[in-house]
Amino acid sequence: MTFADAVAVAVLPLMSVGAHTMEGRPVRLGYSLGSLAASGLAPSAHADLARAAERLGYDAVWSSEVAATDPVAFLAWLAGQTSSIRLGSAVLQISGRSAVAAAASAATVGQLSGGRFMLGLGASGPQVVEGLHGQPYNRPLARMRDYIAVVRMALAGEPVSYTGDTLAIPLPEGRAPAMALTGLGRIGPVPLYLAGLGPKAVALAGELADGWLAIHCPPEYVADAHSFLQEGADRAARTLAQFDVAAMVLALVEEDEELARDMMRPQLALYLGGMGTAGANFYNRLAHRLGFGPAASRLQAAYLAGRLDEAMAAIPDEMVDAMTVCGSALQVQERLDAYRDAGTGTLIVGLVTAGARLRHEQLEQIAELAF
Repeated sequence: MTFADAVAVAVLPLMSVGAHTMEGRPVRLGYSLGSLAASGLAPSAHADLARAAERLGYDAVWSSEVAATDPVAFLAWLAGQTSSIRLGSAVLQISGRSAVAAAASAATVGQLSGGRFMLGLGASGPQVVEGLHGQPYNRPLARMRDYIAVVRMALAGEPVSYTGDTLAIPLPEGRAPAMALTGLGRIGPVPLYLAGLGPKAVALAGELADGWLAIHCPPEYVADAHSFLQEGADRAARTLAQFDVAAMVLALVEEDEELARDMMRPQLALYLGGMGTAGANFYNRLAHRLGFGPAASRLQAAYLAGRLDEAMAAIPDEMVDAMTVCGSALQVQERLDAYRDAGTGTLIVGLVTAGARLRHEQLEQIAELAF
C-alpha cells in the first residue's frame, strides 16, 4: 500500500498552525512538555519553558501521563508559574482514576488557573491498563463513552446518577444516594479533548468531545479523516463549528536534514516499538495505515527484543518525514502550512532536543515560522 492509498482509508483530523486563519477561525500553537519524569529537566526548567511559550504567543502547554508522573499535579503547579497560557492534559488515562475523580481534578486545576485547564482523556492500551493499573482492557470505546458522560455530569455540578454499559453510579443495590461535586461555580466549562487513532475513536470524539487529540498524523491523513469526526457529530446532531482538532507532532528545526531525521528516530522507535504490546500498539498500526507496514513490523520486533539500534535503523526517511515535522526552516514552514491547509485548529509540538537552552531556541524558531 502506498502513502496515497493509505490516505484514502485514513483515520484522523486536525485544525491549523500559526497566525493564519482557517475558515475565519484563528489557529493555535501548543507546546508539549511531556511528562515531568521522562523529560530529564528540573521543574524550574519546565516553568521557564512554559513562561517562554506564554511570551512567544503559544496558546497552551500540555503534559502527558504515560506511565510516569501525574500531569494534573504538574499542571496545577504550572498554573501558579504562569498567567495566561492554557494548560492541557494529553492525556489522562481513564483506567488510572474514576470519572468523578477526573472531573474533580479538572475542576481543581480550573479554579487554581482561573479557568485555563483543558481535560484530555485517553483509553491507553493493555500494556498500561492491565500491566500497571490491574484492570481488564476491554470495550475501550464503551468505557470512554460512559466515562465522558459521568465527567460531564460531575463538572456540571449535578448529582451523579448514571447507568451505562460499563459504569453505574451510585453503585446498584448500594446504600448511597447520588452525590454532586460542590464548589464548581467559580470556573466556566472545562474543554474536553479525546485522544484516539482509529475511525471509531475519532468518531466518538466528534460525537462527545470539544476537541480531538492526535499524535504522529501527517497533514494528508488529517485532511481525509474529517469524515469520521463528521460521522460522530451527525450521530449527536451537533455542529463541528467550535470543535478543535489538535495534532501533536514531534518537531525540530535543523538545517542538516539527516541529523534532523536521526534525532527523530529514537522517539519514533519508542512510540512505534515500545508503546504497547506486540499485538496492541496503536501507533504501530497507524504506521501500517500510512503504508509503512513492513518497516513498522521490523521496528517493533527489534524494539521488543531489546535491539534498539536495529529498531531505529528500520525507520525509513519517508516515515520520519510523514510522521514528524523536521528539517530546515523552509521545510518546517512548508509542513506547518500543510497542516494549516489540512484544517488544523491546534498544532502541539513536542521537542526532541536535550536540555533547556536548546528547547528555548526551538520554541522561538517554531514560533517565528508559525506566526
